[in-house]
Amino acid sequence: MALSRSRRFERRLDYWPGFVDALSTLVLSIIFILTVFVLGQFFLSQEIAGRDTALQRLNRQIAELTELLALERSGRKEAQDSLAALQSTLQTTEADRQRLQGLIGSGAAAADAANQRAGQLAAEVDQQKAVSARAMAQVELLNQQLTALRRQLAALEDALAASESRDKESQARIADLGSRLNVALAQRVQELARFRSDFFGRLRQILGERPDIRIVGDRFVFQSEVLFDAGSAALLPAGDTELDKIATALLELEKEIPPDIPWVIRVDGHTDKRPLSGQGEFKSNWALSAARAISVVEYLVSKGVAPQHLLAAGFGEFQPIELGDSEEAYRRNRRIELKLTER
Repeated sequence: MALSRSRRFERRLDYWPGFVDALSTLVLSIIFILTVFVLGQFFLSQEIAGRDTALQRLNRQIAELTELLALERSGRKEAQDSLAALQSTLQTTEADRQRLQGLIGSGAAAADAANQRAGQLAAEVDQQKAVSARAMAQVELLNQQLTALRRQLAALEDALAASESRDKESQARIADLGSRLNVALAQRVQELARFRSDFFGRLRQILGERPDIRIVGDRFVFQSEVLFDAGSAALLPAGDTELDKIATALLELEKEIPPDIPWVIRVDGHTDKRPLSGQGEFKSNWALSAARAISVVEYLVSKGVAPQHLLAAGFGEFQPIELGDSEEAYRRNRRIELKLTER
């Protein structure tokens, strides 16, 4: 009874070494698999990192293959010409050989000579056949290389097509941006036109109805006699009064127009077409018209109008609003114009 219990106890103790061995083997297997996985990840990352270098090398090889293709085409043409020449020589040799065989029956001496010539011709034929075989081998090699180059060129054409597709998409986006920009610019122009209309309406109310101050199109026109004496660019006191009203309107306009709209009041000086004497302060109508425009701009700046919103230009007698040689035409062409426009 005691012996039986002892044996059962020994049998229970025998399971543990095997279990420990199996567990150790399983752990080592898992460690080995993890090691293989880590090594695989490392080599995979190395392979990915080398793709860019391989791609650059492939591009260089393609360029070299393209040059090789041109050379091989030239070599193939030469080989084909050589093969044609060899075939022509072979035909000539065969004809000679047939003629020699026909002469064999004419005599022993002739036969010996013919046999000797035939042997020489046969040797030449064999030599030409060997050359032809080498040429055919070169042609076959060139054909194989051409096939490989065609595959590479097809790949390049696919890449070029993809690039052209991306370029078309970029052009479409650029066109869309241009369209939206044009819409935005049109909106700015409309907004500036609205401010121009309000500004001119306000000037009309401030200056009142006067025959020597009028609106022509998108410009506010002062006759020069309102602001200046003949041949002078110095403002008259009466002109200062009128420009004070314009300065007040401009100061209010600066507060209303958003700062992101680039606008200016362009002051244009004009004269009639009669030339100056050249003895006074100004030597030409152009100089006189520019000086008058600058005088108006400087006066407006002195009244607080921002200089970046003012522009002076002189046109001399070259932009008349009325043709003819009458005093009325001369008077109407001597003028100062104000125009609200984009900078």
